[in-house]
Amino acid sequence: MKAAIFIEPGRIILGEKPIPDVGPLDALIRITTTTICGTDVHILKGEYPVEAGLTVGHEPVGVIEKLGSSVTGFEEGQRVIAGAITPSGTSNASLCGFHAQCGGQEGHGWKAIGGWRFGNTIDGAQAEYLLVPDAMANLAPIPDGLTDEQVLMCPDIMSTGFGGAEAGRIRIGDTVAVFAQGPIGLCAAAGAHMMGATTIIGVESVPARMEMSKKMGATHVVDFSKVDPVDEILKITDGRGVDVAIEALGTQETFEGALRVLRPGGTLSSLGVYSGDLTIPLDAFSAGLGDNTIRSTLCPGGKERMRRLMETVESGRVDTGQLVTHHYPLDSIEDAYELFANQRDGVLKVAIRT
Repeated sequence: MKAAIFIEPGRIILGEKPIPDVGPLDALIRITTTTICGTDVHILKGEYPVEAGLTVGHEPVGVIEKLGSSVTGFEEGQRVIAGAITPSGTSNASLCGFHAQCGGQEGHGWKAIGGWRFGNTIDGAQAEYLLVPDAMANLAPIPDGLTDEQVLMCPDIMSTGFGGAEAGRIRIGDTVAVFAQGPIGLCAAAGAHMMGATTIIGVESVPARMEMSKKMGATHVVDFSKVDPVDEILKITDGRGVDVAIEALGTQETFEGALRVLRPGGTLSSLGVYSGDLTIPLDAFSAGLGDNTIRSTLCPGGKERMRRLMETVESGRVDTGQLVTHHYPLDSIEDAYELFANQRDGVLKVAIRT
C-alpha cells in the first residue's frame, strides 16, 4: 500500500508499506479521505520526535475492510471514522475519562499523551489502509447522508477545538477570547458559541481566516498585525477581561496574551503544542494570587466522542466542511505538505483522497 512516511526532519515521502495484519481486537480501514494537521508539520520539522519509518497522520475517514475475530457491533463495508486519540477503553485512565492519557492495560494505566497512537507511536492514517487498535472502543459509524468532508474534522480538529471550549467551562453569557484562528482555533470559537458565550473575540491577521472566524461564531475579530490584541480585548471588555481565554497556536506570545486578558478567576484553556519552554509573567499571573485556572487539553477521543461530534454536524449546528479549502490525491501528498507547511494560497485544511 502507499503511505506517507516520516524519514527525517524536513522529509516526509510517499512510499510503499505492507498492508497491516489484523489482530483479534483490531479493524483494518480502507482510507477514503484524510488530512494534514499542524502536529504533522511539527513532526515534519523535527519539533515533535517520532521514529523514522513511521506512517504519519491521525485523521481517518474510511470503510471497514476487515474486522478482527473478537470485534462485534460493526460490519465490513461500513463507513466509519476513528478519533485521533485511540484509547484502549479498559485502562485506569480511560475508565476515569482521560482517554488521551491512556497507558494501556499494564501497570497503573496512565501515560501522558498515551492515547495518541496514530502517527505517533503506531502507523497513521495518511495511507491507503489503517490498522485501528481496540476497534470497539474507537470506531464510529458515519451517519447516512454525511459526506467524508463533513466529518473529516471530527477525529481531531473539531474534537480538539470543542475540547478547548469545554475545558474552559464556558457558561451562558461568557466572554471568550481565542488566540489564533487556524482550524483548531476556529473550532474553538464554534464550540464557545455552542456553549453559550455571547461575546467571542478571535485574534488573527490573515483576512480569509478573520472572515471564517465570524462564520464560525466570533462576534469580534482583532487583527494583531494592526493593534495590540491585549489592549484591544481589554478595550472591548471595558477593562474587565475575558472569562475564558483559549490559546490555539502554541507560542509564548499567544500563551502570554491569553493570560494577560483574563479577568481575575478566569480560565486559560491551552490547546497549543509547545516546542519550547513557557514563561509565566509574574504580573499577568497576579503573583499566583488571581484565582486563575490554566488547563491543557489533548484532543478527546473514543467512539462516543466521535458519535456526538458527527451528530452535531448532522444537526446542522456547525459546518466544519467549509474549513476544507484544498484537495489532493494521496499520490500528491508531498505537494500537499509543501502547501500546508508554508501556509500558502489561503489554506485551512487539505482533503487527501486515496
